[in-house]
Parts: sequence; structure tokens; C-alpha cells
Amino acid sequence: QVQVVESGGGLVQAGGSLRVSCAASGRTFRRYTMGWFRQVPGKEREFVAAISWSGDSTTYVDSVKGRFTISRDMAKNTAYLQMNSLKPEDTDVYYCAAAFRRDIIETMTSELMYDYWGQGTQVTVSS
Repeated sequence: QVQVVESGGGLVQAGGSLRVSCAASGRTFRRYTMGWFRQVPGKEREFVAAISWSGDSTTYVDSVKGRFTISRDMAKNTAYLQMNSLKPEDTDVYYCAAAFRRDIIETMTSELMYDYWGQGTQVTVSS
């Protein structure tokens, strides 16, 4: 079993920044593709960003390109999502997810590709 735990959410004014973190444990972190999703209660999860297990490839949903950056630190077993120029429509619960031994980053925009999920962290952006 793999555990993923998000942290770093909070309340920020429009135009501000937050960095959410995802700490992973239980298996070999370097073999997991890591992704970020967001969700309003009662709705389907929306893909936000993903980074390959090698760290060489990333992909983003169009609405966050140029504003959000996904990264990972192998030594700390941690993935990050840096969120800049936040907008009220970015308000959601943000979830970290891990997928074991996935090689094609373009396929990782689907929540069905992920094996493990964190509990979520709330991000609220005020006008």
C-alpha cells in the first residue's frame, strides 16, 4: 500500500499564490507517476497536472498552463503543485494521486489511471 498526504492548502486572494505538497510513502516513490486533481463536492474530479515517474515529462490542463507548475523531489518523496495568479474559479479541494509504473504521460489525465489518492486539501481563492 502507498499513502499520499496533501498539505499546504488555504485561503488566498485572487492573484496570490499557494504551494501544495504531496508526501508519499509505502513503496518506491521513483516508480510512481504523480498527479494533481481538483473537485467540487458532488462533481467529477478534474485533472490539473501530472509528472512522470522519471520526472522528465509533465502535462497540464489548459486552464492552468502558465500559472501552475508541478514538480517532484525524489530525495524527499514529495510532489508539489505551485499555483500562481490564482483565480476564484480555482477554488476546489485539491487531491494528489499516484500511479505505479506508468510510462506515457499523455494517458495520465484520467483519474482511472491512478492507484492511490490522498485525502485532499482545500484551496479557496477570494475575489
